Amino acid sequence: MSENKGQNQNNEAEVRELTEKEIGEQRQIKRKKLEELREMGRDPYLEETFDVSAHSADIKANFEAMEDQEVRVAGRIMAFRRMGKVAFVDMQDKQGRIQIFVARDNITADEYNVFKTYDVGDIIGVVGEVFKTKTGEISIRASVVKLLCKSLQVLPNKWHGLKDTDLRYRQRYVDLIMNEDVRDVFQKRAKIISTMRRVLEEDYDLIEVETPVLGNIAGGAAARPFWTHHNTLDIDMTLRISLELHLKRLIVGGLDGVYEIGKVFRNEGMDKNHSPEFTSMEAYKAYVNLETMMDLMEQVTYKCAMAVNGTPIIKYGDKEFDLTPPWNKIDMTEAVIKTTGIPFDKIDTDEEAIKAAKEYGMKFEDESEWNRGKIIAEMFEDYCEDIPGFLDGPCFVCGHPVEVSPLAKKDPKDPRITRRFEAYINGWELSNAFSELNEPIDQYERFAEQQRQLETGVDEEAHPMDTDFVNALEVGMPPTGGIGIGVDRLVMLLTDSATIRDVQLFPVMKPENK
Repeated sequence: MSENKGQNQNNEAEVRELTEKEIGEQRQIKRKKLEELREMGRDPYLEETFDVSAHSADIKANFEAMEDQEVRVAGRIMAFRRMGKVAFVDMQDKQGRIQIFVARDNITADEYNVFKTYDVGDIIGVVGEVFKTKTGEISIRASVVKLLCKSLQVLPNKWHGLKDTDLRYRQRYVDLIMNEDVRDVFQKRAKIISTMRRVLEEDYDLIEVETPVLGNIAGGAAARPFWTHHNTLDIDMTLRISLELHLKRLIVGGLDGVYEIGKVFRNEGMDKNHSPEFTSMEAYKAYVNLETMMDLMEQVTYKCAMAVNGTPIIKYGDKEFDLTPPWNKIDMTEAVIKTTGIPFDKIDTDEEAIKAAKEYGMKFEDESEWNRGKIIAEMFEDYCEDIPGFLDGPCFVCGHPVEVSPLAKKDPKDPRITRRFEAYINGWELSNAFSELNEPIDQYERFAEQQRQLETGVDEEAHPMDTDFVNALEVGMPPTGGIGIGVDRLVMLLTDSATIRDVQLFPVMKPENK
């Protein structure tokens, strides 16, 4: 639409918003045009194919080689400028936009008269030669313009979604049409996931598997599940809150390296970093330990950043992070000691820990349900995580107490803590990883304690007993390293997106009438 910009009348540049009455009138006009096309035997909804040979960005990038060549392109009309016997159209395809020059003498008078009835939003197929206009804009001189789909809705002149985020998420299809930045985020998301798969398979020799979404036990994490009912079996079932326990069963079965990228569901709060439905990647590899999982986390993050941004230096808001390995390591207990001054390295009993925490200012409703490990984890969350810059990272928080890590091996140097880490960037937890617990007796005892807390109401997110998983461990699971990565949060960071909803194509929404 570079021609006659001083007389710009195209729909895209109009800044006033159409009234509901005007929109209604335009919809009626569109339907009337459709009826006329059908009467002419030109029903656009009967079209099935169009042989596309080129796309907008490729044509522009390779203009010298493609000049004067015939191409076949297809996309949506985003802007129209009609001037007598010629017209200029902005057409948008999956790569971006390109100008189409349509002249009556090139497509015949009858075809031009039909073409003039097309609207912004319609999808067309174009055959024509690549050329450059007098003003230097790379364009296509059309010899054929074919209507492939008639749009019966009115695209926004100035997309409300720039202001109304709720509408953007509800009508993501319009958001994608109107906002190039939104399309770019989801193209990058696809590249991040494909890069993740490549790293896991080529660098770590893992195979991709699929595990059940519906189950009888919500295991593998501490979270509140969604419940549903299976009518045929007449049993209550849960949506999975984690991918972990089925993947570790596969390690028992001899698949020595597995991963899954899939949706998990947690019936919990929503904020800019949390969604009840989100995408997780979990990977498990036999005969490796926690340090291998650290390396995996570093490499996945680093290579995804390189794939989408071309640099390990990422910017999020006004912050900048270097994802180049190796990352810093932070010991949880040492961090709490440094922040609070409480010498947990010298405190061995639960009673001493409770007394010290109370003196520092922690409140306890029922002291009998607290212990040294749980207090350390709680104090880290309450007093360390919010220190400005403390968890900007990238960094690994290590040495989680055994009481809050029911699926991780104990540290042979200190059985009070586990071989576990959480990776942080920008203060966000991005991954959780273990040297996996493979001792069935220990696992049973930890599950039993978690089940007790669940049944007594001490912790409604405690891990339930899973006797089949314990049975799997009794069959024998080799030493295994495991990791879970929050895909949505990683995409947020690498695309500088403000909320998790900005990187989910169709985020969970309350119905409009609720």
